[in-house]
Amino acid sequence: MTSIEALKEGINHQQGFFDGIRGAKTYHQCWLPKEEPKAVLFVVHGLAEHSGRYLHIVNYFVPLGYAVYTLDHFGHGRSEGTRNFVEQFEDYTGPLKTFFDTVRESQPNIPIFLVGHSMGGLIGARYLMDHQSDFAGAILSGPAIRIPNHPSEFLIAIINIVSILLPKFGVRQLESDVDCSDPSVTAARAVDPLSYQGKVTARLGAEINRASLYVQEKAQQITLPLLFVQGGADATVDPAGTQLLYDTVGSNDKTFKVYEGYYHEVFNEPEPRRNLVFNDIQVWLEAHIQLKS
Repeated sequence: MTSIEALKEGINHQQGFFDGIRGAKTYHQCWLPKEEPKAVLFVVHGLAEHSGRYLHIVNYFVPLGYAVYTLDHFGHGRSEGTRNFVEQFEDYTGPLKTFFDTVRESQPNIPIFLVGHSMGGLIGARYLMDHQSDFAGAILSGPAIRIPNHPSEFLIAIINIVSILLPKFGVRQLESDVDCSDPSVTAARAVDPLSYQGKVTARLGAEINRASLYVQEKAQQITLPLLFVQGGADATVDPAGTQLLYDTVGSNDKTFKVYEGYYHEVFNEPEPRRNLVFNDIQVWLEAHIQLKS
């Protein structure tokens, strides 16, 4: 496990693999409290990272009685597949269904909340359009609906063409050093062998754009309880995209919290900043667990 934070004592960690898209081995892991969990947090990680970067969530919420389940997407972390590449965006959403079914089998009567960050927020939003009835609610952190300096329609058209002719051609260098205000986090990610440091491939860029347009167009279909958390100083995704998604979703129970001065990775901000985010999430979760019971 690659993380700058150690796992707290007494937390039960389990891991394994299952057959994912086109037979690629998909890595998954979970962290369980000592007693039966009050709820499950189903974490969907972002672009070019992996599930092991979410130990701040684990160390905060598991001692409070939550179970945390997560996987490494196709081509990410310990999962098989070409790095930073998909044939189609469904290469991300497909394994989520397989994994969710195993989580539900393990926790048959426990409310499950989706937690999606960055591209994981986009993946989560797309997934909810087909499977939202499986969840008690969802938390979307800086979802990748729009990026700063959004490419022109002409450039998008060029990328779409390249994605067909040269799908694995690198078109955009990732800049993870702007994701977090904590230098130790960005330094750890820069040398993390499970975090990808190269360029976004043309096919992946085209598929992310296709998925974001679809989510924007169909967001009214999402009606379950939602909490949006957004760093006010986010330079990785455009906060206006999160605002747009919040304004467009069909849920009558939705909350939007902006943390001024926070960077993109609000879950990795230094203490006590990230604990303010976690406390807000905890309060929201507790209220919605009560609604579900």
